[in-house]
Order: sequence, then C-alpha cells, then structure tokens
Amino acid sequence: MNTGLFRLNNTLTRDPRIDAWLFEHHGELAVAARHWFGVMRECGDEVRELFHDGFPVACFGEYPFAYVNIFASHTNIGVFQGATLPDPDHLLEGSGKAMRHVKLKPDSPVDAAALYRLIKSAYVDIKARVEQG
Repeated sequence: MNTGLFRLNNTLTRDPRIDAWLFEHHGELAVAARHWFGVMRECGDEVRELFHDGFPVACFGEYPFAYVNIFASHTNIGVFQGATLPDPDHLLEGSGKAMRHVKLKPDSPVDAAALYRLIKSAYVDIKARVEQG
C-alpha cells in the first residue's frame, strides 16, 4: 500500500536494543524517556518499534508515529505527523514539514495528561492514515 507516508522497514514487536539503550542512560531525563516510550508501546496491538537514526521509534506497523531521544539538557518526545495534529495544550515545538517534538526538561514540569493525549492522538492519526490509504 502506498500511503505517501514515511515508512521504516524491519520493525519488531519488541526491539531488545531499545531497552538496552533506555537503561544505559541515567537520571531524570532517562526516567522520562523510559516512561514515555512505554506509553507509546501501549498504544495498541499493532505497535512495532526499531532504532532509527540512533533513537527509539514507535510505529504503527512500519509507519512511525512517535520517538524518544535523550540529550544533555532535555528529553525529546517526537511526533512524526505533529504538524497536522491538534495541539490544544501547545506542547509541540518545531517548524518541520511534518515532525514536531515536546522538550522535557528537569526544571519545567509537563502536563502529563496532555502529553499522554498527544501520544495517543499521534497513534490514532497514523493508524487512520494507513488504514484509509
């Protein structure tokens, strides 16, 4: 099926390299990355994952919807189709054609419920795009 969406091959139900990567990082930023990637994993039965460009990516089948990445001062929660998603809580940053991200910083609390809704929305959105072609 050609959806015109970014597609990644070789996704796995569970990629053991991701858990190793998540647990080789320490501190508050790593805890946040582990938590939010866990939320991505729980979005639905069709969630697959892989490493892409050196960070964990959650996919609906072979179509990515979200990722985490840990930097020196923040953790990114990225959304592949974030530019077109509703963001009533104004969490998303960035100016790319499709992707947006949320920066989680130790000194700046995040609205966890809003971020959870955003991740679920990203999953529902990519699922609908793929299933509707």
